[in-house]
Amino acid sequence: MSELAIELTRINKNFGNVCANKDVSLKVESGTIHGIIGENGAGKSTLMSILYGFYQADSGSISVQEKPTVIRSAHDAIDAGIGMVHQHFMLVDNFSVLENVVLGTETGFSLNKSLEASEVELQRLEKEYHLEVGINSVINTLPVGLQQRVEILKALYRGADILILDEPTGVLTPQEADHLFRILNELREQGKTVILITHKLREIMAITDSVSVMRQGEMVAHLKTADTNREELAELMVGRKVLLRVDKGPAKPGKPVLTIEHLDFTDDFGVHRLKDVSFNVRSGEIVGIAGVSGNGQSELLASITGIQPLQKGQLIVNSETITPALKADAADMRRFGMAHVPEDRQRMGLVTSFSANENSILGYHNEPEYNGLLEMDRDTILSTCKHGMDHYDVRPNNLNLRASLFSGGNQQKLVVARELERDPDLLVVGQPTRGVDIGAIEFIHRQLIAMRDAGKAVLLVSVELDEILSLSDRILVMFAGKIMGEVEASAANERDIGLLMAGISTEAA
Repeated sequence: MSELAIELTRINKNFGNVCANKDVSLKVESGTIHGIIGENGAGKSTLMSILYGFYQADSGSISVQEKPTVIRSAHDAIDAGIGMVHQHFMLVDNFSVLENVVLGTETGFSLNKSLEASEVELQRLEKEYHLEVGINSVINTLPVGLQQRVEILKALYRGADILILDEPTGVLTPQEADHLFRILNELREQGKTVILITHKLREIMAITDSVSVMRQGEMVAHLKTADTNREELAELMVGRKVLLRVDKGPAKPGKPVLTIEHLDFTDDFGVHRLKDVSFNVRSGEIVGIAGVSGNGQSELLASITGIQPLQKGQLIVNSETITPALKADAADMRRFGMAHVPEDRQRMGLVTSFSANENSILGYHNEPEYNGLLEMDRDTILSTCKHGMDHYDVRPNNLNLRASLFSGGNQQKLVVARELERDPDLLVVGQPTRGVDIGAIEFIHRQLIAMRDAGKAVLLVSVELDEILSLSDRILVMFAGKIMGEVEASAANERDIGLLMAGISTEAA
């Protein structure tokens, strides 16, 4: 039997009345890539946070390299040979690669001596694990994929034999993700152990040796990856069969509902976020915008939906023309027939301290049907909320429950129900399934297809390339604030879109 790198035994962790981990046991063999998957809130991140010392378990035990180990802090984890690459990188932007790697491990009185002593070791690690980044490069000049390599180098420099990676491909293009997988394979061949937390079943099947599935705080399965498939893993995660593919017929596009002409936007810091953006969205189609996060998608959504005023260019929504001189806010856009599911449901889509019924009319609360002579018509508000919660299967079906007490997926359903139930001509939706479990993803995708088939225009922005490829009829790709290209979904492939996402035109490639 192979030596175990990690053994967690009957781990329990409660936060107040919430049980995050219940009697969780896990064995990870040395020199393997082990995936951990589960729905949002399944407890996988809590479990890894216990292993890395961010939390302490209420009960249970940890063994590292088959030795009982007490981990009270990240320092203890590092001493035990465990490193963690976080989803959001822990780097100092204006430091060099070398300075970031050495930070926190300095010895003696002279920083220069620490840097000199570390330079040779860092160059060796770069070469041995094919993690070349240029040790004197400043972090804020590096693309995201290279910044991630720096995080891996930091862990290896500190002597990690076990690497935990939390959602490592969330900010990568497909080509960068493929390169990361090659690096992980190299680490495995060199005897390192990798624990991969991800919600992407395709990645689990592509890179892992074994996979563990968590559901509602418990460990429900341990499988050899070669002996399972995406459908079985999805069913284990959710507790029921899930349709992983998007079932849709051909689009029947009509006239343009949204036309965008020469849109430009520069933010308060002087950064040019949108650069001469032009395209249209027709009735009866879904237009998807692909791109790595931070390439102008958020600013595009804010400009289209009236959240930020136009600086240059114009929009035409249902024959209504909006220019910098003829200003229109979000309320005007709703009046023109637009509905908006924002990227961040908690910051922009809900008031989490409000009840479900109060959130069910946000943005539409001034409409006559909700307002009597002296006060709001509570019966109508409750009726609206109940209809939306019933139709969109929001759980628990409690009209008076505070929004903060719903799970992420059910919060998203509250927002989707509010916007889609208005029967808009144009739906603008950003990151519709971010932080949402597989069951809710399946449901939301069906609603978007139903909107399209009802003759509505849908503009979809998502960093999930699989989602863009599955739902879209036409695909636009953004890079550095520009539209790099347009592809018919029927002819699209991951490689070409990935090149566009990296700023490389298919002609140049």
